[in-house]
Amino acid sequence: MMTLLGYFAGTSGELRDKLISYLARVMPGSAIELVHTTLNEITQARSGSKLSLGLLAALWAASNGMGAISDTLNAAYGVEETRPWWKVRLTAVLLTVALSVLIVIALVIVLYGGGIGERLAAYFGLGATFTVIWKILQWPSALLFLLITFTMIYHYGPNVRPKNCKWWMWGTMVAIILWLLFSFGFRLYLHFFNSYGVTYGSLGALIILMLWFYFTGIAILIGGEINSECEQQSKAVADG
Repeated sequence: MMTLLGYFAGTSGELRDKLISYLARVMPGSAIELVHTTLNEITQARSGSKLSLGLLAALWAASNGMGAISDTLNAAYGVEETRPWWKVRLTAVLLTVALSVLIVIALVIVLYGGGIGERLAAYFGLGATFTVIWKILQWPSALLFLLITFTMIYHYGPNVRPKNCKWWMWGTMVAIILWLLFSFGFRLYLHFFNSYGVTYGSLGALIILMLWFYFTGIAILIGGEINSECEQQSKAVADG
């Protein structure tokens, strides 16, 4: 995705600026600087071979991360992994691709939602009211794709199919809220107490980015624990 952004950012500086500004609302400042520097380097040295190899390597590495999430969700549900290794890997790869697509769609809605709404209004002859409503709904739409993302993780990640799996599961909602609270809380903490750069030098930005990923993982796992408890309670009630 970073390589693709390098291509797009090379042709449109506006896209890069919009992306950085929106990411800066949830990501720590030092992590944003690292992303900005990486985008600049990729833009200057982009090539087709890097794109193809980068996509394959990123897909494999990300699927490893998705496999780790599946293992920890299995622990949350108290089940062992009985699926064949190829099925676990295939599920991880498909989940990675699906989540990447959902994230890209959410980014498109956030970055270009206003322009899309104006074009739709002009094409179908709709008034300014539609444009205003569209701009208001673009953020809830992005959150909806985030909700779908978390739901897919909880439904297909663990080696269990929740009988009462719904898109509004309590654990899913709690995970999203926790992720937002972790992100904004971490940014606020770094605003006043950011000493990573002094302690670790240039590695400070990478450490901050990894911590943010760590907090994201915590939110996902807490949501999985809540879904597991809700599933067990529902099963107990059903059994009488």
